Amino acid sequence: MTYARILVRSEQSAGRVGIIESVMPAGAAGPPLHTHEFDEAFYVLEGELTFHLDGGLVTVGAGEFAFAPGGEPHTLANRGTEAARFLIVCTPAGFEREFARRAARKEGAEPPEWALQDIPPVTRVGPRIGEQA
Repeated sequence: MTYARILVRSEQSAGRVGIIESVMPAGAAGPPLHTHEFDEAFYVLEGELTFHLDGGLVTVGAGEFAFAPGGEPHTLANRGTEAARFLIVCTPAGFEREFARRAARKEGAEPPEWALQDIPPVTRVGPRIGEQA
């Protein structure tokens, strides 16, 4: 089961950075190929993730880092046999609100008030890793 915990949110960083700890289960397809204006960095703590970056696939393991600058099409998936735990760093902040909303929906709860503010737009530009366009 996917898990997300907000470590730093916009209100705590004057809008500079949002940091999320996430767990993606083994075999999870992840989001479709997408773009957004904010930079997004991923640091893998446990397991491994496959990223679509710079038009190709790269696998990143524990202790390794992947970076998607704003405007670059990217996505990720867990093609491994174990759950992957990783940090997501968004700059500027704001997208952590989406993770908080998802977590609340999963728990059948209302999201915290801070998560109800605007979320930076995301544009789907392609399929998930392993899917045909």
